[in-house]
Amino acid sequence: MEDFVYAETDPAELARYREEVEAWMGENMPRSDPANPWHAIQDDDDRSTRNRELQRRLYDGGYAAVCYPKEYGGQSLTVAHQKIVDEASMDFDMPILFSVPTLSICGPTILEFGTEEQKQRYIPAWIRGDELWVQFMSEPSGGSDMAGALTRADRDGDAFIINGSKIWSTFAQRSDYALMLARTNWEVPKHRGLTMFIVPIHHPDIEIHTIKMADRTEEFCQEFFNDVIIPAENVLGDVDDGWTVASRLLFHERAAVGNASPYTQGRYRSRSAGGVRDLAAIALDRRGAEAGRHRQGLGHVETLVRVEELLSDRVVKGIEGGFLPAPAGSLVRLFHGLARNERHTVGLDVQGDSALVWNQGEPTGAFGMEYVQRQQGCIGGGTTEMARNIISERVLGMPREPAADRDLPFNQVPRSG
Repeated sequence: MEDFVYAETDPAELARYREEVEAWMGENMPRSDPANPWHAIQDDDDRSTRNRELQRRLYDGGYAAVCYPKEYGGQSLTVAHQKIVDEASMDFDMPILFSVPTLSICGPTILEFGTEEQKQRYIPAWIRGDELWVQFMSEPSGGSDMAGALTRADRDGDAFIINGSKIWSTFAQRSDYALMLARTNWEVPKHRGLTMFIVPIHHPDIEIHTIKMADRTEEFCQEFFNDVIIPAENVLGDVDDGWTVASRLLFHERAAVGNASPYTQGRYRSRSAGGVRDLAAIALDRRGAEAGRHRQGLGHVETLVRVEELLSDRVVKGIEGGFLPAPAGSLVRLFHGLARNERHTVGLDVQGDSALVWNQGEPTGAFGMEYVQRQQGCIGGGTTEMARNIISERVLGMPREPAADRDLPFNQVPRSG
């Protein structure tokens, strides 16, 4: 894999690049409408189509996948260049669905483990906006034990036959391909018998069921695999060594969730998490005893935003420079989940009663819905509890928790049912 570049860049060159990007954005990308954000569109087909169109615009302009290698459709530029694109795009609609997980999680994993044929086939397609990707990792019975996967892939000549189920797959119904972890060897300990596959989602033998959320959206899915035939050329990495691939995918996922990935593009702007200015305007109109408390809460939110930016920068540079281990990415993931929770709590407090009961079409309801969903930031991308374990064991060097099944062949591990 060609590592992304975090080298020092000539300030004059960056200033020229900023001017170029800002001018191009103003001429080619649609401006955001805060009162009617396009990313709030409920219809899956409309959201998918809109993202693909915006991604293609970035690609045609030369601003898609800034840190990806040129030979696969990227720009081979530095993280500093990507940050400039992010800052210049703040007032414009961006193809956020391509950022996570396509570009920032699945993409870097294929860059690291894919064959040259796989890289040439898949990477340019998603950079152009032709294909969206997702992860098929979690299972209904697995909880946080991803290595305990029961979805099986049985070898049949030059193909594998897959049976089982995956769940909590974000936007699978509007995506095209998935990276899927399945068990290919039951006679070795669980971490040694897994294989990562590239799976076409709309395969005739894959059923996709959407899961309705509290806000009536259906972004999560469950998939059922019924004798799904996948060619052996779709294996990513080595057979039975899928945990090595999955471990790196999880590293990239934590970086993406914690805003520390060099491969994301644009920033998701929700009302209470990114819209501190909206809340500040409300707080400034308040009088009396609550006004001071609200302003103090907003100051706390702004501090968390700044600290998260600095922490992300520190961790990414530290991992690249070798003075922090790769699992240090969990520091950013942990902070992001807890800070997001705080931001949503402050948002509800400042907005008040109108965030709890609102009329159809009123924007105040967004604050209430985000509060209801605030725990998502502590679950997606690996729970904050898992992040604490990783930090304690792999960053601080504390003893690992005991695991009775660590060295036991998986077909000998007791399971209910």
